[in-house]
Formats: sequence, C-alpha cells, structure tokens
Amino acid sequence: MMKLWLDKLSTTFFSTLTMLWIWIMGMQWVSFTETIWLSETTAIVIAALTITAVTEALLPIKRGYRVVLQFLLILYCVYSLLKTSGNPVPVFGAEGFLTEELLYLFPYLWFAIAAWAMFLFLARWAKTKGRVLLVVGIHVISFAILDSFTKIVLWDEIAWVVGAGMGWLVSSHFNRFRRRFPQGWVNLSKYPFKIIANILVIFSLIIVAGVNMPHVKPTLTDPYTAWREWNGVPLSGVGTSGTGTLIESASESMSGYGREDNDLGGGFNFDYSPVMSITSEERSYWRGETRAVYSGTGWADGASSRRSGTGVDIGDPLPEEAGTSVPTKKLEQSVTMLSDTVYPVLFGAYSVRQLDSLDEDIDPDRLSWVNEGAEMHLDDVRDADYPKSYTITSEVPVIPIDELSARTYDELYTGSFDEAYVQMPRNFPDRVSDLAEEITADGNTPYEKVMLLQQYLTSNYTYTNTPDLTLKKSDDFVDAFLFEIMEGYCDYFSTSMVMMTRSLDIPARWVKGYAPGRMTASEYVPVNGQTSIEPDNYTVTNADAHSWVEVYFGEYGWVPIEATPGFSMPILTADAEAEPVIEEEVEEEEKAEDEVTPAQTSDNPSSGWVKVIVTAAVVVIVLWILYILWRMRISLRFAGARIRAGKPLTAADKVIAETERWIRSVQRKGLVRQEHETLRESVRRWAHAHPELEAELRPLLQQFEAARYSPAEVKEEQWRSVQHDAEKLKKSVKKVRVVPDKRLST
Repeated sequence: MMKLWLDKLSTTFFSTLTMLWIWIMGMQWVSFTETIWLSETTAIVIAALTITAVTEALLPIKRGYRVVLQFLLILYCVYSLLKTSGNPVPVFGAEGFLTEELLYLFPYLWFAIAAWAMFLFLARWAKTKGRVLLVVGIHVISFAILDSFTKIVLWDEIAWVVGAGMGWLVSSHFNRFRRRFPQGWVNLSKYPFKIIANILVIFSLIIVAGVNMPHVKPTLTDPYTAWREWNGVPLSGVGTSGTGTLIESASESMSGYGREDNDLGGGFNFDYSPVMSITSEERSYWRGETRAVYSGTGWADGASSRRSGTGVDIGDPLPEEAGTSVPTKKLEQSVTMLSDTVYPVLFGAYSVRQLDSLDEDIDPDRLSWVNEGAEMHLDDVRDADYPKSYTITSEVPVIPIDELSARTYDELYTGSFDEAYVQMPRNFPDRVSDLAEEITADGNTPYEKVMLLQQYLTSNYTYTNTPDLTLKKSDDFVDAFLFEIMEGYCDYFSTSMVMMTRSLDIPARWVKGYAPGRMTASEYVPVNGQTSIEPDNYTVTNADAHSWVEVYFGEYGWVPIEATPGFSMPILTADAEAEPVIEEEVEEEEKAEDEVTPAQTSDNPSSGWVKVIVTAAVVVIVLWILYILWRMRISLRFAGARIRAGKPLTAADKVIAETERWIRSVQRKGLVRQEHETLRESVRRWAHAHPELEAELRPLLQQFEAARYSPAEVKEEQWRSVQHDAEKLKKSVKKVRVVPDKRLST
C-alpha cells in the first residue's frame, strides 16, 4: 500500500499542487463570508474544503470510493462541529435513527456539500490553460465587484487568488509538458533546482514590482464610480439604512456607533435617538473599542482580528492593561439601555476595572476582557440580546499634568512599548510627517508636542458633518483631510491626530465610543413638585457617537486627547478634578455605519505575512542577481581589456589578458617584474631564485609567447589553460617564502 501511495504521488505531483491552489482560492471566499456567516458555518465549510483537497491529493483509490469517503467525512465533521459548538444534533439510536432530528444538520450540511461540489467541479473541469485563466478571472472580477459595491475590503483576497492562479498555471503547464513529452520531461526533471529557481525568480519579480508600483489615478471612470456619480452618491460615503444589507446608499447615512472603521469619511445626518442612560459621579467619555493599524483609508484591525480575551466574572477585578504610577479615582457607572441595538462591547469610562452587575438573562460567559485596549467584548452579538442594564466600576487616572509636561522622550519611554501603536502604512505621505514636525518644532517634550498638534487641528480646521468630498485628491484619508478637504467631523480629526503623533514616534491609538451625553437643567430641576432626576444622570444618543485619541506616556499610561473642535475631554488632573459641566448643544456625531452587519476588514499591506512574502521575494531576486553575476564572471573578467581594445577579444587577446592578471598577482606576493625585462627574463630570474616554481612558470610563459609572437592560431581552450595554470601558480607562491630582490627593484 505504501509503495502504491508513493507511486501515485510521484506521478500526480502537479495534480496535488492543483488541489492546493483550488483550496487557497476557496479559502478566500471563506474569508469574505466570515463575518456574514455563523462561526459554525465557516468552520464546516473550511472542513469540507480541506477534506476534499487532502483526499483528492493523497488517497490512491478509485474516484467513486473517494467520493463516498469524502461525503462520510464531511457528514461526520458537520455533526462533530455542531455538537462542539452546542447546537442540537441528531441522536443516532434505535429510536432516533433517520427521524426529524436529522433536520438539525441543515442548512449547515448544504453549505458543506456546495463547497465540496464546487471544489470537485473545478478540479475536474479546469484542466486547460484557458479554463484556469477563466476561473482566476471570474474570481478576481467577483472580488473586485464585491470590494467596490460593499463595505468589505477584499484586496488581500484578490492578491491570494492571483498568486494561487499563477501557481496553478505553472503546475498545469508542467503537467501538460510531462504528458506530451515524457522523454523531455525525464531529461528536464534531472534539474529540479533550476526549474524551481526560475519559477521563484519570476514570481519574486512580479511580487516586488507589484508592491512597488506607483499609485496612478485612472484615466477612464470605472462603471462603479460612474454609477454612483449618476445617482448623486458621494464616492467615499458609507451609509446605513438599517436594513442590514451589504449595498447601501450614503444618502441614508445617519450618526451612530460605527462598525466599519477601514473606510472612514463621507457625510451623515444627525440621529438623536436615545441609546443609553448613564448614572455617574463624573462626566466622562463612554469608551467602546480601540484601533491600532492604520491602512490609509481607515483602521484595519477590526474586532474579528483582535486577540482573544479572558473570561469575565461578576464582582472580580479585571486585569490591568498596563501598570502606571499615577493615582486613580474609583468611579461607579450604572448603564441603562434605551434602545434595542446590539453592540459588540459594554461601554464605560477608562479604565474599567470590574463588572459589578449584569442582566440575569445575559450569560456572563459571553463576555470577554481584552486586556490590550481595555475592552469588554460581548461575543455572539449577531443573534443574541444586549444587556438592558449593567453596572461597572472604573479606575479613572488622575493625571499630574505639570509633572507629565516636563518629562522628556527618553524619560518617558525607557522601556519597550507595542510597536503597533507607532505603525505607519507603506507609502504614508511625507507631507503629513513634515507638517507634524513643523507644528511641534517648539515643543521640548512629548506632551508639549501632542498639545501643539491638538491646538493646530482645533484652530485651523472646520467641524462639519457634510465635508466637501469633491476637494479630495489624495488616496490617503489623513493626507486628504489635512491638505485638501480641511473640514470634517471627529473621525477626520482623531485619525489625523493619531497619525501625526505617530510620525513623531509617540505611541497613540484611535478610540471610539460616545461623548458624555446631555444633562440639561430641566432634567434635574424639580418641576411642579415632582421628584427630580439626579444631576449625575447622562442621556446618550446616536448623535453622541464619537472618536478620539489616546496617547501613551510611559509610566503615566494612556492619556485621552480630544482633537475635534467643539468637544471637551473630561480629564481628572492632580490639581483639580473635573466637575460635571452643562455644555451647550454641540453636534456630536459618528460616521455613517452599518448597525446590523459587521463588515470584514483586511490586514494592512505591511502586516506580518506581507512582509515575509516581500522579504522572501527580495532575497530570491538578490540571490538570482548574484547567480547571474557568477555566471558572467568570465565576461566581467575581460570587460576592462575589451574596453581598452575597443573590439571583441580574440582567444590570443584573452591569453594576454590572463597573463597580465597572473603577473599582477605574483607581483603582490614579491615576484617583481622589472620595467626593462621581458617576461622570459623575469620568469628565468624567478625560477632561478625559486626552483620549485619553475614547473608552473614555464607553461605560462610558453602560452604567452605563442599568443603574442606565434603566427599560429590560438584556440579558445588555450586561454582557459592559462587560467588553470595561473591558479596552480598562485597556490604554489603561497607556499614559498619570496624575498624580493632589492638590487633589481631599485
């Protein structure tokens, strides 16, 4: 059986590679649907694709038996995964066999069978180069359309499809060559390294060229852009109509807590629908989530890509994000939800330290504490309920501003910090960094520089919920805001503040949540003798959705910074604690976002796997260049002589050039040739002084004299003989103690 299996692998190697390429393409569709499907559906489809790929590639049995085995394995995986995830599954017993309980497997089984059938179809049908190109083209076009007409960024998926398609074409080409020219394949297969090296070089050149291609604006308007312009829809607008569909109109955009952070911009209308009521002794920003990876269009590290959290036990202290030396003030907050919207997190003042109470009908196991970012996530928010009320306790830092503002960069950042918070995307516009340097030129400490950036943004840019996007030319969100649009709402100001801060090597992150809300006089002044509402009660609406900045100052931890004009960041300081303030009505906002369907984000191009692939491609190209130079070493050796001669060198010219080379070599070892001597005289003198060198010197002299003086034609192999004998002479000279003749050398 083992021999049969090995024989199959040796003859179906390229077919096995084909299974790999199809599997990679299938996984890109899984990536696209990951945030749309249930987690069980995603796991089942991945299992179906993997089972099909492995069995097709590695099992040397008849096709019919293989198909039956695949179906049984897929059926078992569907059953096991549903059972593991806590879903109801059939009980196969004497009374439960083939009962209505089998319906528990649906529709998950249909998804698995569909993925299985599509995989087998592609493996059987796409046998020619034209069909492979058609499959790859359909994939690329499909992802491009979905990327344009939905809020899901799919460029990484397109890159993987193109890479797999290139591999598939190579595998298909060699497989056809093996079948059509078996004897030629036998001869070619004797040099596997050369085949693989050439393939790697071609792939590496494509990768490096693609990564370094300049951004060129299109000459023609693509159909998607033309369609949106025809309908009067802003290109960067991202809307939410509350329908939960993927394709939405920006004209219906309303303020609210955003879910898609990788496509910032556009405009919106204010929605003053109440979200929650918070009772707290201190006015605060009600923090939701943080983001760290800027992609050029927004923040690419969505909730689905963040690290898994730890469990949350009611009444138990939560782990601290980072140890700080500043004192804190304990702040209890009671939250009552006023809407039925389901959010991915629980909101609270920074930093939440304990969950005190939670609705009884909410399973605490759904909660997880993400220490990086200090976020309390609520898992499985798609089809579950959100708590109607909860109570949390926060430890609000009391910042010693005077002390912090005097600390230098070296004093603040003596230890290490997460490099993600100084991340800058590839091709980040230099003029943004130059502007940050110019603004902060008079700042002596990191805190002073951050304050200068804040003052510049709040003083030189206009707040509006309907920025003029026709002014936008740059592809980078921050660059376009700072130099072209120059107006916007919180996302524009906060994102720009984070990136300019990072350009100064000061760690910063983007935060989203809600501004404090409203506490108007009518809410706590008695009316007609009725009982008043306490003045520490804040009503938060969708119009209060907001984003701001947190800057890391070493031992002082993360300090919130407000960069948006018209907003006041409540910060407790060591001099005087902030008191609740009744503010004038400020149009608080958040960009238009989908409140129902979370959108998928893609990794930054400078993320880990991209760096690895590009680095590997560069290494391959460098090795290839070195190999080419090594192959050309003979031609390069005669380059100088060919330039001096002004014509191609003959074999005799090469003999003379090689002679000049070995003469220079032995002179460096002490065998000096005098200006008045012929080569024969020099060789005679050297041989007399060192008889052990005569055997190597004499044939070299003969070769030179034949090339210089003999009328006989010098053949090509003679200069190679000179090269070989010269190497022997160099080795012999190393073994001889040469004493230069001072009398002759004077």
